[in-house]
Amino acid sequence: MQVHKHLATFPRQQQSVLTIGTFDGLHLGHQKILATVCAQAKQKGLVSVLLTFHPHPRRILFPTEPLGLIQTQEEKLARLEALGLDHVVVLEFNEQFAKQTAAQFVEEVLIRGLNAQSVIIGYDHQFGHDRQGNLAFLRSYETKGSFEVSEIPAEQIDAVYISSSKIRKAIESGQIAQANAYLGQPYQVSGFVSRGLQNGRSIGYPTANVQLTESEKILPADGVYAVSSEFNGKKRFGMMNIGWRPTIQEAKTERKIEVHFFDFQSDIYEAYLALSLHERIRPEHKFENLAALKTQLQADEHAVRAYFQN
Repeated sequence: MQVHKHLATFPRQQQSVLTIGTFDGLHLGHQKILATVCAQAKQKGLVSVLLTFHPHPRRILFPTEPLGLIQTQEEKLARLEALGLDHVVVLEFNEQFAKQTAAQFVEEVLIRGLNAQSVIIGYDHQFGHDRQGNLAFLRSYETKGSFEVSEIPAEQIDAVYISSSKIRKAIESGQIAQANAYLGQPYQVSGFVSRGLQNGRSIGYPTANVQLTESEKILPADGVYAVSSEFNGKKRFGMMNIGWRPTIQEAKTERKIEVHFFDFQSDIYEAYLALSLHERIRPEHKFENLAALKTQLQADEHAVRAYFQN
């Protein structure tokens, strides 16, 4: 899969089958749409393309509204790699791009930029300045012989919206197993490892503190989770706590993400970690002292190891 951040790097000599969207979460509904794109491209002997945008268009169009991303850009691209697409084009969405007319978008991006031979789009998809473009607008280009247009059925689009809403609610309530079922994969939290207070090290449970790469990423309910991560070509298992660390700090200053990997001693400071969340073990609690916290962590470790063994 090739990733392009500019239209200039796309191989325009190749005709494409493409779809357009933010595809946040890449859940089962999204995967079905992309599978259709890949299948049609293979059938026609063309290349499959997802045209998407960064930052999320809502961040520019509605800057005061909360966003709540299911995936960071890094997580999305990593997942797309496994779905069989030939190309992913990530265009910068800014105020200037938002002012493009629907005709400019179709002619400059879809036709001249991506050499679209077939466009697969939802019945209610709108684009261009003041959302002037829609399915009917694209059909007018089909009659001119510019490209074919395939409509994603209403029931499939509605299922995508329902899934996205359900996924967000499941994550926020800590129902990770349910969110994973909608996603068709474990929900991920990712970022770079920073140094913390090292209280965990003093009680035998050193942790990696993860700093998110996207501040608007949805975080699950506070608590302890069974997690896994690929690091240096090997899958590691462990437990993650997300929350305010009430046993260590009194004031709720910032939610922290801390992960302890089992049977692992290496220093991974400044490394990038993508943590897959599998199950919520318990809510976050305040303990009388570090000794009481250690006793609970031992019980948590037993529960998480048992979860992965089963």
